Amino acid sequence: MSTLKVGAIRGVSASSDAITVANDGTCTANITNNLSNRNMIINGAMQVAQRGNKTGATDHYGGCDRFKFLRDGATAVTLSQDTGIPEQGFPKAQRVDVTTADTSMGGTNYNILTTRMEGRNLQRIKKGTANALPITISFYIKSTVQGTYILELLDNDNSRSCSKAYTITGSNNWERKVITFPADTTGAFDNDNNLSMEINWWLGAGPTFTSGTLQDTWGTQVNANRAVGVVNAVNSTSNDIYLTGVQMEVGSIATDFEHRTASDDIMACQRYFQKSSGGSDVFLFAGKGQGSSSCDVGIPLCTPMRGTPTMVCSINRFFSTSTGSFSTSSTNPSVVQYQQGVDSFMLAMNCSGHTSSNNAVGNWSPSSSAFEIDAEL
Repeated sequence: MSTLKVGAIRGVSASSDAITVANDGTCTANITNNLSNRNMIINGAMQVAQRGNKTGATDHYGGCDRFKFLRDGATAVTLSQDTGIPEQGFPKAQRVDVTTADTSMGGTNYNILTTRMEGRNLQRIKKGTANALPITISFYIKSTVQGTYILELLDNDNSRSCSKAYTITGSNNWERKVITFPADTTGAFDNDNNLSMEINWWLGAGPTFTSGTLQDTWGTQVNANRAVGVVNAVNSTSNDIYLTGVQMEVGSIATDFEHRTASDDIMACQRYFQKSSGGSDVFLFAGKGQGSSSCDVGIPLCTPMRGTPTMVCSINRFFSTSTGSFSTSSTNPSVVQYQQGVDSFMLAMNCSGHTSSNNAVGNWSPSSSAFEIDAEL
């Protein structure tokens, strides 16, 4: 009979008699978290960038999906998907390129890169119960400006927050950060599809958010305590901030990043935003005339969306098969019906500004502009 020896496995040492299991979190026997789907962040590897670059961003999504720039003050940035750290398994990163600087950072000014989460995706944390769990967030970050930065968890359902300081020690060098937030037995997240938590990377703030004492344990949200000590990372148009490899998991141990397939990341992002190219009437959707100045159109979705979306399509056409003619409109369509649920792969919209006859059969086209469907938090 042959003997199987176990060795050279991370977290496990072998001898002829016994197997010793490491207790430092590197062995799966000691991980209390699920091995799959443990990362609650969508698009943490920054693989998906449906919108493309967003220039002059002040309160916008842009660049990589699910990450939004917020500001009060003079700052404007360009958001883009840029080069990450291929040697660490992250070819892509979210870049925040400062194009209009805010050198004074006074009063109520703030600059934040954020990702927002639905309550139903946070229930495993057990927040607000006696069994609440800590949360560990890990990420890679690079910035032109060295110094103290703040990462904040903001509980929108209960107006509670917790902020942790971390330090960027080198200019324009990738650094990995691991930050653990304590369990919070007060205030459960709502179990619905609405905004429950924001993860905020503070990039600068005025006295309204820095004049108190940093709230590094969970408590009632007090603005003065949210970003105490944060540097001004947007004080020059030469400044850039890059972020990638973002993972949030329950427990106090940061495990290796959970890489997902591109298709999984795309579908997860399309729950919040979908975009179809336009141009030269390449894409046609069945429609019918509605009255004399609009048409109704059914739009198939890539995946069911978080909620009833809004539409952006600045130029569109309705082709009437009865007359062989078309009319053009620059009015954004409006959603008239969307039933939320796992089987909701279709929405109905009305497009005004078209010449049509009631119930005339035809086709609708996003003629020369992108067709965007937005259900972001």
